[in-house]
Amino acid sequence: MRSWLIKEHGEPSDVLKLEEVAKPSIDKNQALVEVEATALNFFDILLCQGKYQEKPPFPFTVGAEVSGTLAAVNEGSKFKVGQRVIALPKLPAGGTAEYVAVDEKAIYPIPDSMTSNDAASMFITYHTSYYALHERANIQPGEVLLVHAGAGGVGSAAIQLGKAAGAFVIATAGGVEKTKVCRSLGADIVVDYLTEDFVQVVKEKTDGKGADVIYDPVGGEIFERSRKCIAFDGRILVIGFAGGNIPSAPINHILVKNYSVVGVHWGLFSKLKPNAVQEEHDKIMSLYEEGKIDPLIYREFEFEEVPEALNLLADRKTWGKLVVKVK
Repeated sequence: MRSWLIKEHGEPSDVLKLEEVAKPSIDKNQALVEVEATALNFFDILLCQGKYQEKPPFPFTVGAEVSGTLAAVNEGSKFKVGQRVIALPKLPAGGTAEYVAVDEKAIYPIPDSMTSNDAASMFITYHTSYYALHERANIQPGEVLLVHAGAGGVGSAAIQLGKAAGAFVIATAGGVEKTKVCRSLGADIVVDYLTEDFVQVVKEKTDGKGADVIYDPVGGEIFERSRKCIAFDGRILVIGFAGGNIPSAPINHILVKNYSVVGVHWGLFSKLKPNAVQEEHDKIMSLYEEGKIDPLIYREFEFEEVPEALNLLADRKTWGKLVVKVK
């Protein structure tokens, strides 16, 4: 089978090599996935560069989210050969390969109605956003949800899940193309942060009340300004720090305005409460089948174009998810 291997650190286009390797065998409690599509994430670039928090041994293969068909399972498995699934491979054996062995606890069934591209591109983003909105923020119908970086992977999922929960959604994005994407996802109001002040817009549209829930994957100045438009009893969800700067929250301001700053560490949640993740997966699949969510995909790439796709992702000019067609 073919697999993209990394044998030294560097830029993706320099260190990724497509090679023929042996098809993996499966250990106990594993299943073999014939990969149909793989989604790429920014941390795949950091892995190539050796800048990620995890540094797998050489050679390794990137790709943390795949969709495909089960090609082999162990006796007594809860899965069946031929079953369509989403799978989350573990390093060093990632999903930019034609076959990958995955622990059964990291495999999730998908409905026949779901395309392989949608399946590969939705797991991390939609699970992160579902957990954030429902478990951490307890979002309620009629509440105002402000989503930053609405055209990004987790942001686009948050817009759709917010609307599905009955929230009034205000999204921020930079530029004409990305604001148009947010509108297509169902955002009620879209703010171009390059030309508009989201704090002013939120206050105007809520009659000075502010947003009940703020979804922040950016951090830095965005977090600081978000504190100016958070409502009484509001919740600011700390998703990540894509802006590069980690902000500090003044405790006196949190007290006076009576809001919560809520951490969202879905990775840890998934390790500690795998049964809850399965329950969330079932709910997300139901929302997909009901047509209430539809993963935002920037572009599909051929398997031979993985380095090109990662270079494009590194430029930060894309939106949604980049998907590689493997089969």
